[in-house]
Amino acid sequence: MTRFTTLKTLFVLIGPTGVGKTELSLNIAEMLGCDIVSADSRQMYAELKIGTASPTQEQLSRVKHHFVGNLSLTDYYSAARYEEEAIECISRLFESNESILLTGGSMMYIDAVCKGIDDIPTVDEETRSFMMERYESEGLEALCAELRLLDPEYYRIVDLKNPKRVIHALEICHMTGQTYTSFRTQTEKERPFRVIKIGLKRDREELYERINRRVDIMIEEGLLDEVKNVLPYRHLNSLNTVGYKELFMFLDGTWTLDFAVEKIKQNSRIYSRKQMTWFKRDTDITWFHPDNQDGIIQFVKKSITSPDTD
Repeated sequence: MTRFTTLKTLFVLIGPTGVGKTELSLNIAEMLGCDIVSADSRQMYAELKIGTASPTQEQLSRVKHHFVGNLSLTDYYSAARYEEEAIECISRLFESNESILLTGGSMMYIDAVCKGIDDIPTVDEETRSFMMERYESEGLEALCAELRLLDPEYYRIVDLKNPKRVIHALEICHMTGQTYTSFRTQTEKERPFRVIKIGLKRDREELYERINRRVDIMIEEGLLDEVKNVLPYRHLNSLNTVGYKELFMFLDGTWTLDFAVEKIKQNSRIYSRKQMTWFKRDTDITWFHPDNQDGIIQFVKKSITSPDTD
């Protein structure tokens, strides 16, 4: 005997930058009659609208979004905090909806919701300030050398060109007296809902053309003015972001505007490749071309009811 049972389902719409997630996410959410939970670590900052391709006011009025424009640049935030707040939000939304849509391109934030992340201690303000001062005065190379001594295992696998990762590992080492590695259990957490992942992908040439065009549109919409407005905060990690760091170089007089724009396009393309490398490791993703909207909608509808056999 087969019984069809409606389950609480979190649909996760993912894909690289520029692939076309936004409009499709709105159509899926409207079909499901649900809110959208964003998994974009930069769209959270209210000051970063154009450069992060945040949903427009018209799009926000079509479907209620969570975790969009909810932070200021000076607010400290982490993937661990996002996991806690996103799970709380999703649980609340499930009280009135059978299905919820999570969408975005921040790989760590998506994993934080779907799998959970390690329970790593929250860094206190004193330690954070101390390590940032050391980074600014001693540079990244000195901090990498210290990490090699304090946590050689993590040193071997971390991206040594990523100051955020190196600094955070040292913060944990200094604050706890233990290695950062000791907290990285990478144990997947059970969730009280189904997770169904929908991936969007395009041919590389097609995706790159869309990325290049989107950067041109951002410039036309006033990205340079947005960057000028946040220039006093350029030291913050939230602004170590494609689209902003390149235009800082132009404002410094180091690059021409045309060169900076070309670097934004290039770095956006590089980031899209990193995203796809991450996503391809996940065998739970069902892939579609974004133009196959009918196929995606049918897949979502079919996934809402799942056969439960006695």
